[in-house]
This record gives sequence, structure tokens and C-alpha cells, in this order.
Amino acid sequence: MFILSAFADEISPNPTEQISVLQSCQIGFIELRSVYSTNILSLSGQQLKDLKQLLDKEGIKISAIGSPIGKIRIDEPFAPHLEKFQHAIDVCALFETKNMRIFSYYPPEGFQGDWHPWRNAVLDRMHTKAYFAAKAGIQLFHENEHRIYGDSPERIEDLFANVRYPHFRAAFDAANFVYGGFDPLLGWKASKPYLAHLHFKDWRDGAEHGSLIGDGDGQWPLILKELVEEKYHGFAVLEPHLLGGGPTGGATGPDKFPQAVQAARSLLAKLGAEVQ
Repeated sequence: MFILSAFADEISPNPTEQISVLQSCQIGFIELRSVYSTNILSLSGQQLKDLKQLLDKEGIKISAIGSPIGKIRIDEPFAPHLEKFQHAIDVCALFETKNMRIFSYYPPEGFQGDWHPWRNAVLDRMHTKAYFAAKAGIQLFHENEHRIYGDSPERIEDLFANVRYPHFRAAFDAANFVYGGFDPLLGWKASKPYLAHLHFKDWRDGAEHGSLIGDGDGQWPLILKELVEEKYHGFAVLEPHLLGGGPTGGATGPDKFPQAVQAARSLLAKLGAEVQ
């Protein structure tokens, strides 16, 4: 069962417009990343409560907190970031989700392509977060974001071979492998044993923005065929980036977002998938 969700901030900064478009697309879940152009972890306590009240009123649930945890340089101080991570756990509790998206750190300034001097620091930080997540009952989904430690198939295998917690799993994004110059099928092979979450985004090599799923180089039809055959059950989160994207998010707009949803539904239906 593929349960559709969305990074609704790609529709609009306004949560009311986000909800309206999602309801028109018959999507009942949001992956919370930002509202009013402000990251979810930077909202005030009252803003968070107001947002929760709005979502409850409209019957919208949360697939995960799309946190920016792990999107700092590996040589930046860890203690303030760990405090932010603890806040993210509290935000999960407020929005009644056990799921949080995270990353595995950018390289230091002047980076020349060799992660070896920083590998142990990455693994130590990921261990620490996985430990606290396990204590809190939070499932961490690591996204293979461009330029972070876990952006390549090889380093994804290294991460999961060494951070062995049942609360630490993979959020697979084929487009990020294409954008980063990696073979998405090798990325899929590395991620699949740890898969717990999907980000529906596609990309053509060298493009400036995303493609409708199945129209890019992400090999989604092959990957989804496998998942349908193996009876995948979990979230598939629309993150189309049809108007572009960057380190803090992406844009698709209220007009194009329904096109992305329809492309996803059509591809899944063609493959015989169950969709919610």
C-alpha cells in the first residue's frame, strides 16, 4: 500500500492553500517542512499549536517531520545541533508522528572530495541521534541529499552498516542520485535493505528542475515495479521540484502540483499498486 503524502510547502508558503490543493488531490497527509517560508523547527510554540489546530480541523495528518537535522557542516559544533534535534523530537510529539526525516552532514569548507577524515565524526553523530530517537520511539529516515555524506551508494551502505538501529532507516529519493551524478539503480540497491520511506521526485540529468515521476532518469518504473511485487507498505511523499529546488526546499506551485499527483497515481495504477 502506497500512502500518498506531500511536501506541501512546494505548493505555497500558506498552509491554508497547501491544504486546499491537497484536499483537491485527495491527499490526507503532509510531510511538514515549512509554513510561511519558515522552517518547522523555527516556528514559535504558539505558531506550532495554531498549525496543529488548523491541520486537525481539516483532517490532515503528518507522515513525518521533514526536519533539516544533519544539514550543517560536519565541522560545525554538534551540541547546539543536538539540542535542535531534541526540539524536533518534541515537534514530532506535538504533531502525533513517530517519523522524522534527517541528513548526514555537509563537508567542511575547502572540501576536496575525501570524506575519510570526517567519516568517524559523521558516524558518531548519527549514532547519537539514532540512540536518542530510539529512546523517544522516533523513526529516523535518512535522505540521500546531494553533497551530504550519504549522497552516494557506497556511503549509504557504510552508514547503515555502521549505524545499526531499528529506528534508523532510509528515505529513498531517486532524483537526488541523478542530480548528484550517481546511478539511481545503484542507489536503490544500496538503500533497499533499509528502506522505510519514499520521496517521489524525478530528474533528468543536467536539468534545472524536477520532472514528473517516470519522465526523468530516476528509473522509477523499474523501482516501483519491484516495490509493488514485494507489497511495499508505507508513505510515498510527493516532492516534485517542478519549478526548481535547493538546500532548503523546492517549488512546484498550486497549478503544477496536481499534475505531479496525477503522474504518480497513473504510474502506480499502471503497475497495479494499491494507493491510499
